[in-house]
Amino acid sequence: MSINKGFIGELQHEAALTRKILGAVPMDKRDWRPHPKSMTVGRLATHIAETFNWTHAILTADEFDFATRPTEPHTAASSEELLGIFETNLQKALTALENAGDEAFGKIWTVKRGEQVLYQTPKKVAVRGWGFSHMIHHRGQLSVFLRLLDVPIPGMYGPSADER
Repeated sequence: MSINKGFIGELQHEAALTRKILGAVPMDKRDWRPHPKSMTVGRLATHIAETFNWTHAILTADEFDFATRPTEPHTAASSEELLGIFETNLQKALTALENAGDEAFGKIWTVKRGEQVLYQTPKKVAVRGWGFSHMIHHRGQLSVFLRLLDVPIPGMYGPSADER
C-alpha cells in the first residue's frame, strides 16, 4: 500500500471522530475557558478544525515560516461556521494526500521563524505529528472542556461514559 493511501484511511477515520466532538461544542458558550491561561472552548474547537490544514501545508511546501505568515486567531461564531472550517480543511488535506506520491513523504519539511530553524523532519513524520497527533491532542483537551461544561462526550475509540 502506498504511504498516501494509509494516511488517507487514517485521516478519514480520525475526521469522523473529530466531526462528532466538534458537533457537540456548545457555541453559545464559546467564550468559556476553564482557566485564564486556557483557550476558550470556541477557540479550541476552531483550532482543531484548522489543524487539518497542516497536512496540506506540509505536503504542498518544503518549509513553513511563522515570520511570514502571521495569523490572528479566529473563533467560529456558530456550529455551522465551525463545521465549515473543518470540512474545508479536511478536503484540502485529503486532496494533498491524494496528490502526494511516496517520494514526497521522504522530503524534509522545515519550520522556521525568520532565519531561526525550529524544526526539520521528513514529511511523513510531520504529517503524523503536526497533521494528526496535534489534532488528536487538542481533541482530548476539548473533551475535558466539554466534561467541565457538563456536555455529553461522544465516544472516540469506544463508547464514552455518556454513551453507556
